[in-house]
Amino acid sequence: MKRVLILLIVALIAVILLYLSRFWLFDLWPRSGLFGIEELRPGGGLLGRWLRGTQFAPFELLIWACGGFLILTFVQNIIDRLTKAPEEDDTHD
Repeated sequence: MKRVLILLIVALIAVILLYLSRFWLFDLWPRSGLFGIEELRPGGGLLGRWLRGTQFAPFELLIWACGGFLILTFVQNIIDRLTKAPEEDDTHD
């Protein structure tokens, strides 16, 4: 059960990262935005919109890849800490 929950969390994070990228292909909600939030349009590409007009716009893909790697690494560290079995203390011999 614990593995299924971890896989669902990672899959959710992957979908969010995909939505942030320019590679989102799905139009799953109306043009008015997800839950009526206009900034969450169905076309994805949020990072490109956030970087538009800045000096970082040409590096959108690199920023997305590095950010995704850092986020997934951070989530892996959290999961490892939460699921680590308690170690026995052998110093009392």
